[in-house]
Amino acid sequence: MPELPEVETTKTSLTPLLGQKVTKVQVFQPKLRWQMPDDLNDLVDHVLVDVQRRAKYLILDFAPVASKSNDFDKEVRQLLVHLGMSGSLQQHASGADKRKHDHLIITFRDDDGALTQLHYHDPRRFGSVLWYHDYSSKLLDNLGLEPLSEAFDADYLYQFIQRTDAAKYKPLDSNSRKATARRPITRAIKSVIMEQQVVVGVGNIYATESLYLAGIHPATPANEVSYKQLSILVTHIKTILHKAIALGGSTLRDFTVASGETGYFQQTLNVYGRQGEACPSCNADLDNIKLNGRASVFCPQCQTL
Repeated sequence: MPELPEVETTKTSLTPLLGQKVTKVQVFQPKLRWQMPDDLNDLVDHVLVDVQRRAKYLILDFAPVASKSNDFDKEVRQLLVHLGMSGSLQQHASGADKRKHDHLIITFRDDDGALTQLHYHDPRRFGSVLWYHDYSSKLLDNLGLEPLSEAFDADYLYQFIQRTDAAKYKPLDSNSRKATARRPITRAIKSVIMEQQVVVGVGNIYATESLYLAGIHPATPANEVSYKQLSILVTHIKTILHKAIALGGSTLRDFTVASGETGYFQQTLNVYGRQGEACPSCNADLDNIKLNGRASVFCPQCQTL
């Protein structure tokens, strides 16, 4: 599944399309996680003016050609794109063959007349391409902090877990289990940092690696993790995500970015996917437990419970 670094890498790879005009929209399979809108052809004669990311969603802003250099706030059309389990956005030269699982192709033209096709490719069809104004409230309003923002720090995480500032941080509701402002969160720390209502985009790979580097057992009850440990953990989360973005993501089997390249972060992993191998720090055999159905590899000597 494309995680936050893969989505951020995709966002960056779309930069060459900024300022280019949409000349054609072709929908081949509208049935994704949610049905594609039937009026995506409205993007024709619009210019891509901005690409943003919120959590693992991409927000593509398009403005009418006549408003390219003017105030277009009221005329902009916004796409909300999620890559799902196996989706990708890939650029191809004009006339490139449509591949199996290419569900949407948007053709762009630059100022010199050169054409580029942007293919939404998704074998499993768990992704989505939607109008932002129709779904942003439902999909984005309850998301937690961005992990690379200044607001995500040890203070925030500690207060959220210990419930010491309920007015500032909304209670977490996960799997129908409501945490109250008076009761600290006792679930496993790994589960907490993977909750999208707490902090977005810390997937299994990055949570596993961050906890290893912080020396925290993934099953440790969240309220038993000290402020100092949380501070170290937050630092490692940010560092690992920055590193993964710089390396283009985690080289997932189904994932390539818009340029067609894959990432290299998985080549630098310490423990994820390495159950039974030697710990890079102490040479103990790496162990694995299941938390919420997800594999959690750890070192039993470096990450004691």
